[in-house]
Amino acid sequence: MIFTVAIDGPAAAGKGTISKAVAAHFGFAHLDTGLLYRAVGARVLGGDGPVEAARSLDPVDLEDDALRTAAVAQAASEVAVIPEVRAALVTFQQAFARREGGAVLDGRDIGTVICPEAEAKLFVTASPESRALRRHREMVAKGEEISLETVLADVKARDARDSSRATAPLVAAADAVILDTSDLSIAAAVAEAIALVAARRR
Repeated sequence: MIFTVAIDGPAAAGKGTISKAVAAHFGFAHLDTGLLYRAVGARVLGGDGPVEAARSLDPVDLEDDALRTAAVAQAASEVAVIPEVRAALVTFQQAFARREGGAVLDGRDIGTVICPEAEAKLFVTASPESRALRRHREMVAKGEEISLETVLADVKARDARDSSRATAPLVAAADAVILDTSDLSIAAAVAEAIALVAARRR
């Protein structure tokens, strides 16, 4: 059984949490495609060229805990605008999406570029303020000293960069269901996403 769930959205909207929960509920494989770009970004910070890093990426690279730092996130956003980097990672993502047994992929261009034929598409979003608050709480919990104002400015800058890039900009697919998590608990957002995917499977 091949069934692809494409979940897109901006940073800190909750798409990662929702994607993992949807995959677990249906027994599908899960791929956080943002980690692909973070892994490339991390290797670039280590001295590699971005295109070569993307072409030689190893699945083991996705397991590095250091991929969650702010510096790597910034590097990932910068390498993601390079067309050759995106092209190098497309094949990997498309093969994963059409694997037997079902797959959930979350990112920024899954429903529009990577898997336009996906059986279910969600666009998970939330206000910049609520996303910045979530990200700020995560960073403080990890011991990082950063102001909420700085995080909000970073979120808005990243949104602008991701939405305005020439290649695969962040935009909801025409046939995606919009899920706004601004005022939803994690449990409520997950339940709604599961219901939407279940409806597409019927």
